[in-house]
Amino acid sequence: MRTQLRVLAVVSLFLFAAGTVAAQQMPAKKDLTPQQQRMSTCNSQASGKVGDERKAFMSSCLKGEQPAKSSPQERMKSCNADASAKGLKGDERKSFMSSCLKH
Repeated sequence: MRTQLRVLAVVSLFLFAAGTVAAQQMPAKKDLTPQQQRMSTCNSQASGKVGDERKAFMSSCLKGEQPAKSSPQERMKSCNADASAKGLKGDERKSFMSSCLKH
């Protein structure tokens, strides 16, 4: 009986230690840097563009240059893509969309 308890205790400690090591090795989810967010947003906005048109768009977008006034439909698409890229949901998304659509 004592031998069984000792074996059980040793096995339990081993499993606990293995679980602790595994948990420490799992990478934490990192937030995107502002540059990575901008790249993601510009990339989603550039969908459908190819070749030189895409290169020109990406260059100006990454520099933060605003294109000429866009239609409400284009603004909605752009703001929606930005909100999705940032992973916004609920009230945060509503607030972001409202602010984005005003510009």
